[in-house]
Amino acid sequence: MAANVPVRTPRVGSEATVTGSPATGSGTGPRHLPGSVRLGLGLLLPAALLALWQLLSSTGVFTFVQLPPPLAVLDAAVELIQRGDLWINIAISVQRVVLGFLAGAVLGLLLGSLVGLSRFADVLIAPTIGAFRAVPSLAWVPLLLLWIGLGEDSKVTLIAIGAFFPVYTTVASALRHVDTHLVEAARSFGYSGLRLLITVQLPAVVPSVFSGLRLALAQSWLFLVAAELLGASMGLGFLLTDSQNNGRTDRLLLAIVLLAVFGKITDALLGWLEKKAIVRWAP
Repeated sequence: MAANVPVRTPRVGSEATVTGSPATGSGTGPRHLPGSVRLGLGLLLPAALLALWQLLSSTGVFTFVQLPPPLAVLDAAVELIQRGDLWINIAISVQRVVLGFLAGAVLGLLLGSLVGLSRFADVLIAPTIGAFRAVPSLAWVPLLLLWIGLGEDSKVTLIAIGAFFPVYTTVASALRHVDTHLVEAARSFGYSGLRLLITVQLPAVVPSVFSGLRLALAQSWLFLVAAELLGASMGLGFLLTDSQNNGRTDRLLLAIVLLAVFGKITDALLGWLEKKAIVRWAP
């Protein structure tokens, strides 16, 4: 029956679409390098920065208080591990980021889809959301303290606010530019409403959706530090600010390194899901 005929959605931005030829490639670009080679190349710059860090801290350019050497930061990590504090700080921060990211991403996906597909919703909702997007993260802190209090809910809510806007913006913009011929073809097979959105329109903008999600994840880690100003006693953001207050630059640098490492790990996981999703929805 016509209503059961699947609608195949093109992969947005694929090589075949851009060049008009099959995406066979020559196999000589950076994307075709073996995984071990790409990993090695990706580690070159961090290794160079680590060497520069060691050089600046050991030659007197910076004092120990200003820039402890890498081994001092490692010693601070070992100390926190032995006390049992480091893994707790990491686990609490990761939990807050994951919960806030999921809440903000889901809301951003829903409202972005609504605004991207409805001109009425675009006129009614988009200007207000655009205004709120300009509000700095720290401006929400006193309101969340008044409305929600010092518990976990206020911290997760602030992170969700940070994750919401990138997803909302990219989804709304991408859905406005979905190929109208593709949509009309789907409607001719009986697709409409939510079924049309889930089956045709969102799969057509999968790369854009994941771009928004990855930006949202980065924002979630940025908002974590602000969130852990809300009366937190544990977490990487708390470790960062507490180390600053106590003059422990070694722990401060450790917190920065851990935020960078876990931000990259979670982004890599989302990138892996992006590849799976593109393969799943590609023709």
